[in-house]
Amino acid sequence: MRRINLFGKDGRLDAIAAAIRRSLRPVELSVLSEMNNPGLFEKSEGRLSIGNTDNLSTIEEFALRTNPDWAIIGPEEPLRAGVVDKLMELEISCIGPTRSLARLETSKSFTRELLEEYNIPGNPDYRIFKSLDGMESYLRRKGEFVVKPDGLTGGKGVQVFGEHIHSVEDALLYCKKLFEENPNRPVVIEEKLDGEEFTLQSFCDGRHVVDTIVVQDHKRAYDGDTGPNTGGMGSYSCEDHRLPFLSDDVIKEASKITSAVASALLDKCQQEYKGILYGGFMMTQGGLKLIEFNARFGDPEVMNVLPLLKTDFVDVCEAIINGTLDKISVEFEKKATVCKYVVPRGYPTQPEKEMRIDISDLPAPSDKLKIFYASVNKKPDGLYLTGSRAIALVGIGANLAEAEQIAEDAANRIKGPVRHRMDIGTQELIQKRINHMNHVFGKKHKLAVG
Repeated sequence: MRRINLFGKDGRLDAIAAAIRRSLRPVELSVLSEMNNPGLFEKSEGRLSIGNTDNLSTIEEFALRTNPDWAIIGPEEPLRAGVVDKLMELEISCIGPTRSLARLETSKSFTRELLEEYNIPGNPDYRIFKSLDGMESYLRRKGEFVVKPDGLTGGKGVQVFGEHIHSVEDALLYCKKLFEENPNRPVVIEEKLDGEEFTLQSFCDGRHVVDTIVVQDHKRAYDGDTGPNTGGMGSYSCEDHRLPFLSDDVIKEASKITSAVASALLDKCQQEYKGILYGGFMMTQGGLKLIEFNARFGDPEVMNVLPLLKTDFVDVCEAIINGTLDKISVEFEKKATVCKYVVPRGYPTQPEKEMRIDISDLPAPSDKLKIFYASVNKKPDGLYLTGSRAIALVGIGANLAEAEQIAEDAANRIKGPVRHRMDIGTQELIQKRINHMNHVFGKKHKLAVG
């Protein structure tokens, strides 16, 4: 019997728990969550405790009480807080990097400088500022740019010229506000890139890297890629494990960058990175560019990947811990997936909270439909919204059209003050992506649906 601890609260952790429960090995899950997530409660057979997953004392007490063989940390905030370091002090192995290694996500300036120091391709033109000095002249030289606060922003802190800010003056005001809020936090200014983003999540045992399936996330709140950025309204992956606008060569190039980063982290930090390397990439006219690295699974991208994992996930985790990823074969089903997040009405700016939702019309989870619970609280009289993304519906099919129809049907069955993006995974939206990439590359880069 393997005793496993999970730390987190969201749909990502529910997807991880589901993958563990599919294991052929006997497991005992214990979860520390910040809310009574019904998915985590069920999958842990009631071994769910409510507590702050960023609090090291709470983490220590929970771990000593449950005595796990190893642990998985779901979101980024506990990584920044040093939860892995604390568990390692207790001689508990983790799927998740130490606080120092997690700077790959928690410090955008660290990542840009790491790529530069180790001559790893993928950096856009950038400059790091610790004050407003020299910023205006740099912004005017760039013309179009992206402003990124150093540190975690929940997917909502990045400001893109032409979308969130429309002049150098807007950018300076935003940066002035950032420095006033936190004088010690740098701001990274980068060139604005044109292309389509994609996500490549990889398992890493410190010395070996094994890739999963490429996925495309949708950050904008509303259909047609409009509205403010969110944590992610949904995502899709294709049955051939590519995306319609990506070639195999581009995916291989992204994989090489990820492997190079793992090696650089080992050399620079003298620690083995054990966990998930999440690369957010964009193919541009200037080549493949790295948008960001995250130090954990993506939410929602994990929901496209783990349901298709044919290899026992517990075996994968133990290979990460033992440094033997090169000794196992990691395989995925050749199916398409579409994930659609149901969110509170008004999300993300003014979400409705403490409102009950009705899921009685939802079909039971199956090989074709996965249901992952996120920011909902289970009470005696039902499920209540907490203000963030509520429930993820994942359709799995032989192709995207089938997967999208399954996810859309399920999303429409949830009743209450909720909504979702209806266009994720549709042919119309994917064709828009293809047309955009054809426009970026012109006649030199022809794309076809497939």
